[in-house]
Amino acid sequence: MRCIKDDLILNVYDKTAEIYNILAEIHKKMVKDWIMQKKSLPSRRTLNQVCRDYYRTFRLHACPVDLAGRPVASLRGVRPAPGLEAHFEATRHCLYEALHWGEPYVFYRVSGIISWVVAMVDGRDMAGGILGGEVLAHDGDPKEVIEELAAGGIDPVVARKHAGSLRVMPAADIREAARGLSRIFYQISGWQPMLLEENRLKASQQRQIAEAMDKHRQLGRPEYPVDKEGQLLALIKAGERNGARRVLNEMLGAMFLSSSDLVVLRARAIEMMGYLTRAAVEDSPGMAPLLEENHHWMRKLLLADEFETLAHVLMKALDGFMDGIYRHSRPGGSSRLEQALDFIAANYSAPLTLREVAAAVGLSVYRMGHILKQQTGRTFLQHLIRLRVNKAMQLLGQTDMSCLDIALAVGFCDQSYFTRQFRSLLGITPARYRRNRLGPNRIIH
Repeated sequence: MRCIKDDLILNVYDKTAEIYNILAEIHKKMVKDWIMQKKSLPSRRTLNQVCRDYYRTFRLHACPVDLAGRPVASLRGVRPAPGLEAHFEATRHCLYEALHWGEPYVFYRVSGIISWVVAMVDGRDMAGGILGGEVLAHDGDPKEVIEELAAGGIDPVVARKHAGSLRVMPAADIREAARGLSRIFYQISGWQPMLLEENRLKASQQRQIAEAMDKHRQLGRPEYPVDKEGQLLALIKAGERNGARRVLNEMLGAMFLSSSDLVVLRARAIEMMGYLTRAAVEDSPGMAPLLEENHHWMRKLLLADEFETLAHVLMKALDGFMDGIYRHSRPGGSSRLEQALDFIAANYSAPLTLREVAAAVGLSVYRMGHILKQQTGRTFLQHLIRLRVNKAMQLLGQTDMSCLDIALAVGFCDQSYFTRQFRSLLGITPARYRRNRLGPNRIIH
């Protein structure tokens, strides 16, 4: 038979353990909240101005939320949608999806009601998000919306009133409102969303790689596309960053299909970087400093521990490589060369000659040709053709002009000569380049 003292000791022990567990949970919550809130929210003045400007533009009520997904309290004129507070976990999930994709995230709050959220990021830290309001889907049934809101704990009268206040918006208008909210916030706050930009590039790259893999599967060609290397180098030298990224991602998709072994993928990535650097230096000896920059990216490729990291490092290396080519092909020590290149860039669409360029900068024809070849690794004609092809690529991707009109607009005398030079540099015809570049419009995730 136990005495009262033993019961008291056990009781105290149980209470102590209970208190310890409660304190441990409080501590975990405090640590979690501290980590989540390490980046402070923008000032109330900033958030109020964002909400006002957004309403003036789109006639929708924005609602800032913290990292937990809860509406920010005490903001003038901000009216959280009914039930939003109770569903903060779903809001938090959507906020982190927006961070993951690097762009506004559009989602169904309940069946028939669409909303979207923009992540508030400065540098590499997220402080919270902004909900862009709620609208009815074009195929939404108001009766079902009311029933689902009521089932979620909202008073039926409030649910009916809220559903009746929502307007129907087509998908294109929703995307525009989501992008508009992001644009308004970052213009007013002055924040620089470095992490969002990185994540957006990663997501875009993964989509392009997946599309390339699907295409190679359908064609039954999983082998490494050696022919793409020359096309990639030509796009890099032409300064066509988006086109170069697209070709790189096609190559990565084929690489992964031919072998998913990380050691093999890493070896092929390093081989690709080596080819690009070697070809650039052989074509233009003035770019020798690229060799040192190449070592930096080689080390990063060796440390990549998964395919996604490897792909992202290659994309960053490609951007650095293009910046390096531009930087080293236009040395600051030759002001006459700078003047000549600027003159060519301003008059590339005219029937330009080396004699005219030389006269414009006060040099002899021989001296001008020598400086161009020595500093850029290309003759005057080679540089002019590359510049014209680069401009043509921009027009092919951004306008619906015919190939003949583009050829004449950038300075080629006829379409046949334009097509020959374009294919010589890129390995494909202008028409095929346009087909490859223009794809279906992507919907916001």
